[in-house]
Parts: sequence; structure tokens; C-alpha cells
Amino acid sequence: MNDFSAVKESQAAYTPPDAPPSLPGLLLRAEPVTGKCYVLTFSSKHNLTLADMTAKEIVPVVRTWTSIYTAHLSPSSPLAKLAAPTHLPPSNPHTDVSKPTEKYRWMQIFENKGAAMGCSNPHPHGQIWTTTTLPEEPALELEQLKKYYREQGGGHMLIDYAKMERERKERVVFENETFLVLCPWWATWPFETMIVPVKQLRSLVDLTGPEQEHLAEAISDITRRYDNLFETSFPYSMGIHQAPLDATDEEVECSTLHLHFYPPLLRSATVRKFLVGYEMMAEPQRDITPEQAAERLRNCGGELYRKKLGGKTLEPQDEKFTDL
Repeated sequence: MNDFSAVKESQAAYTPPDAPPSLPGLLLRAEPVTGKCYVLTFSSKHNLTLADMTAKEIVPVVRTWTSIYTAHLSPSSPLAKLAAPTHLPPSNPHTDVSKPTEKYRWMQIFENKGAAMGCSNPHPHGQIWTTTTLPEEPALELEQLKKYYREQGGGHMLIDYAKMERERKERVVFENETFLVLCPWWATWPFETMIVPVKQLRSLVDLTGPEQEHLAEAISDITRRYDNLFETSFPYSMGIHQAPLDATDEEVECSTLHLHFYPPLLRSATVRKFLVGYEMMAEPQRDITPEQAAERLRNCGGELYRKKLGGKTLEPQDEKFTDL
């Protein structure tokens, strides 16, 4: 459990101080949110990031994500009927994952890697936030996925997009039987990537054992390429989007499991992109094209650079990031 949770299961009830037709009641809107926040370490070793771990070592992380997601699914969700029984470890000083006491709408699984992304704990870890409301970003995504599904006679936008990218190849960084790693056409960050499936997968629950391994392989590959790009422990924010925990049949069917990686580095290990000025006030601008970014990342495959340093042990969290 997160020691400083942004949301809690039990908290004081919120009552709006004003109601329409008063101006504060008309213009200032707020709603209560409850939830649970978890912290998930990727390895017992303090110096291992996802980039240092093999796909086989990342599989347990994927399975733990799946177990926690499954444990919080609404019983009325179509996914709950298909989900395998979840056997979460009992609560103890080191593990605090239990069945939720409330019905939650959304689960956000994410990782902030590196001080540049606000990570204060050097032990590589991710977080899981569950909330009673659907946050803005996934809500906007879901609306567009539903719109495409209706207008294209049951088509899935991200699956169709993956098919197009798989055929063109120019923005694809890595692929296996189940997933593509690509630099999206609409990317904002210089080396922004997505992991998207090549067939419709609504959530982690839909993954078979081999498909969990394929996801772990994709995560291992892109994080290693990131570190190799500038030979540094590459900072990023990564998050998983999938079907909401409590969802209608349509919302579940329209959702597609995918991962976003938002890294800030631009030209080197110490030079980052800033979203300021025109980009903040008008719209983001590309510093390099997604095709250029994909080509550079494709050229960064192979063994992790840290393993080529002649026996020298380098702790990933010891690599420093400075703004220039």
C-alpha cells in the first residue's frame, strides 16, 4: 500500500458548499473520489530497472498487474465472467492487497522512472491507483474508441491502427506475435512510444500465458532500447490503458489494452524537451518526426549498454539527470 495515498477507501464525505443558481455553484464543480493506491516493486534487487530485467523476469510483474486488476473488477463486468480466479496473498507487513470494499470504476497502472519524472524512491517500482471515477485521459480515449466502433461497424481503432503500422513498418520499433512497439503518428514527446496488440485484447484478463510473455518481451525490449539510446537510465512515465473496472458491455468491447511511454529526453542524457510557450498555449510541436525516432530506437537494440562496461557495476539510479 502507498504510504502517501492520493486517494483512500475511507475519507470524509464531500459536500459542495454552494449549489446553483449561485455563481460558485454554477462555475465551480467538484465531486468526491475514493480509492486505493498500491506500490509494486519489480524486483527484490535495488539496482534492477525493467531495462535490466529479462522478459522472463518481467512476466511475474505482468501477472501481478493482472491479479490486482482482476481482484478489483466489478462482478457485473463482462470480464469478471471470464477472469481466472484470483488468489492474492494475505495482508501482512509487506503485502497489503485485499478485496476492495467499494466498487471502483478505473485502475491506473503506471511507472514514473527517474528523478526527472518525479520519482523520489530509487528502488525501481510502479504504482497502481484505483478510483471510483473515470479520469479525464482514459475517458476521452474511451469516447473516441466507442465512436470509431459505432461508425466502422464494430471496428477497433487501435487494432486497425496497428494493422496499418505493421504494413508500413516506418514507425515500428519492435514486434512479436501479439504486440507492436511503435512511435505513434501523433506523438508529442521526442521518443514517445506505445505498445499495442495486433488483435483485439480488452484488458490484461484477456491475455493467455504466451501473450503475457509477449507483453513482457515488448516491455523488456523498449525499455532496453531507451537506455541504450543515450547510454543512461532513461526516464519516462509509462501507463496501461484497458477496459474500466466497472463498465458497460459496450465500453468493455470497445476498449483495447495498450501501454503509453512518455519520455522527456530529446538530444542527450542531459537535454530534455520542455512543453512551454507555444506548445503550452497553442499546441505541441515535434522536435523530430516519429519516423526518425523509430529509426533511432530500432538501431539501439541488442544487449543493454551497462553490461558492456567491462565488468564495471553501474547502479541505474546513480545516473544523474540535469536540465540544460
